[in-house]
Amino acid sequence: MSKELTMWYTSPAPMEGDDVSNIYVFERQIVSDNDGWEKWSLPIGCGWFGANIFGRTETERVQITENSFQTVQSWNKSVYPNGLANFAELYLDFGHKEVTDYRRYLSLDNAIAGVTYNYNGVKYEREYIASYPDKCLVVSLTASENGKLSFTMRPEFPYGGAHREEPYKYIEGNTIIFGGIFGKYRVQFEAQFELHVNGGTVKAGDGVFCVEGADSAYIVAVFGTNYKMDKQVFLEDNFPEKLNGFPHPHDKLTTRLAETRNKDYAELRARHIADYKSLFDRVTLDLGEEMPCIPTNELLEQYKVDQKSRYLETLFFQYGRYLLISSSRPNTYPANLQGTWNKYDAPPFGSGYWYNINVQMTYWPAFVTNITETIEPLVEWIHTAMETLENRASEYVKKMYPDRFEEGQGANGWGIGCTNWLYKMHQIGIATHTGPGVAPFTMLMFWDYYEFTEDKKLLCDIVYPWLKSLCVFLNKILIEKDGKWLVENSASPEQLDPDDEAHVTVGCTFDQSMIWECFNETIKAAEILGDNDPIIDIIKGKINDLDHMMIGVDNNIKEFREEVHYGDIGQKNHRHISQLVGLYPGTSINKYTPEYLKAAENTLELRGDVATGWGMAHRINAWARVFNGKRAHDVLKQLLSLRIMPNLWDLHPPFQIDGNFGATSGIAEMLLQSHMNDVDILPCLPPDWQIGSFTGLRARGGITVDAKWADCALIEATVKADADREIRIAMAECTVKDAEGNVVETVKNGSLTSFAAKAGVIYTVIPA
Repeated sequence: MSKELTMWYTSPAPMEGDDVSNIYVFERQIVSDNDGWEKWSLPIGCGWFGANIFGRTETERVQITENSFQTVQSWNKSVYPNGLANFAELYLDFGHKEVTDYRRYLSLDNAIAGVTYNYNGVKYEREYIASYPDKCLVVSLTASENGKLSFTMRPEFPYGGAHREEPYKYIEGNTIIFGGIFGKYRVQFEAQFELHVNGGTVKAGDGVFCVEGADSAYIVAVFGTNYKMDKQVFLEDNFPEKLNGFPHPHDKLTTRLAETRNKDYAELRARHIADYKSLFDRVTLDLGEEMPCIPTNELLEQYKVDQKSRYLETLFFQYGRYLLISSSRPNTYPANLQGTWNKYDAPPFGSGYWYNINVQMTYWPAFVTNITETIEPLVEWIHTAMETLENRASEYVKKMYPDRFEEGQGANGWGIGCTNWLYKMHQIGIATHTGPGVAPFTMLMFWDYYEFTEDKKLLCDIVYPWLKSLCVFLNKILIEKDGKWLVENSASPEQLDPDDEAHVTVGCTFDQSMIWECFNETIKAAEILGDNDPIIDIIKGKINDLDHMMIGVDNNIKEFREEVHYGDIGQKNHRHISQLVGLYPGTSINKYTPEYLKAAENTLELRGDVATGWGMAHRINAWARVFNGKRAHDVLKQLLSLRIMPNLWDLHPPFQIDGNFGATSGIAEMLLQSHMNDVDILPCLPPDWQIGSFTGLRARGGITVDAKWADCALIEATVKADADREIRIAMAECTVKDAEGNVVETVKNGSLTSFAAKAGVIYTVIPA
């Protein structure tokens, strides 16, 4: 047995769910346990696109998603500005009905999905990769005997070409090309599937290739649209004009495909693995259990009946990293509510970007689990849309506070609404279920981006200008009431009154705490950069009167100012824990505010642990931040038992990927915390994790940490800083040694031990 990180199964994904007679899916639809796509297919992706592998032996299905393939759709009695759609389907007809020794797998170590089985005495193998460096899908097909590989390759439009206009499909040499124009945005799209065959014969006809008697084959496919991340897309309100002037994708795809022709499958595979492992291999986690000899779905079922597998928890942690690497890479698109995977023409919530927690949770693992590059598409998206976001702020201020409105681009700062898509930035909430706190909530991610890297250029060029501009907007929407600076038209995300209307109030904790975080970050950034912009003095004068955290009579963090007892307003067991965003991912509730910390713990008790998948994931992080590792692990166990499907995707329900990402960050929070400017190693290790180790986790300040433990106690850790700096270890007594084994001079300060670290030097920390 080995500790390879592989999900594997002994049967193909079921056929159920393949025929969707109603192409629209509703937000809380409960999908059958045997739904082949949602619960059993295996996802691969590279940010450019995603693909789901079913592993079938009669007719294989590969379902393909391209995140810019969107339209305006009526959905759930509402009209959303956007909805992602299923891009293409690739079918491979083999006709292999009775097979033996079947195995379907997804290797997290190499980001390769595969299928192996025997049919009529021949072993057949398939591999699937989504290559980021070559921007292509590659499918390899082999047989153990020459001349035994026969199949039909037929790419198709999904749903009979719904919403697809001016369709075309033709064969050019060994390539099938199809495309058309999609939806109300008039998106020009195309796919090219190129077939490479060793031996045998190939017959072409009616948009398909029939291969007979080959030794091996591989398919290279490329996909794209004429979408461009350009401010025109957000500024243009006329749907068909959004993509005006952007070139048809044909030439780009033809060039991309041509560039793969001087590489055989082995080279394409090697390039893919090297690229992927350069990110994935940065972090390892070992919780002391070998890889079991049972399929992943059976392992999950055993877990549900109290056979708690540490290997499954390790696999689940790394799966979150795999999914984020696979769905968000530089120059691609940000990961949406379903990452980069969608089978529907109208998916749950339009596969959009929800900014009242879901986008933020998606990128929680990016920094601590050492895949910082994955957030770059989100930065590019916000940067590209900034003029529109400034317009949104101006619209809001002009409507709500006309006396404070100023003419001029950016004069009112910027803000963002809750629901957004690649084609549309929505209005800032006015009397809706989510208030204006989503913009400062969003800035927490970008402040973390700076704090984890300490990249001064990033701070100077992106983070600080965004912070200052946001503070301009936030300052305009604060009103003075009872000596406090409060937000009007404030709402705690998705909390409803008994009549199912949003509870709109003044100064709810979500909005107030996020504004406090934003003001605090901006003040820190101004000090680092030596800036004295007038807005800095303004927010310094208001930050202490935000009244951002209130303790109620039940020793809880109040969600609403007007509540007396916990649960007086809204659902007591609501999926959101919005009053605790100052605990995680914020910093205003911390070990140096013990009253708030205890009240936060009581609030978690009162809220309850069971929620939607992502709701439980947030709770894992929150329990870790109150240093209750057992409870954090208990919620992780419940999440795996209640909300995780056989393919380890997270259920809202339905499938929503943020719970995967939030769980990964929650596991990391149990192992390493750094939000209080110290390196806290194993801050809340669960009792069940008796032995283990990790390598490569990141602490704020550009610090990489490895650790190993036994009997739930740290044996030793190593720390390495990217630049010369002081490192503060959250230990009252420890010994620090340099790479040569020399004891390093340290300074003790209460529960902290500090020392001067040189860039790139590995220091060993040994507890006393």
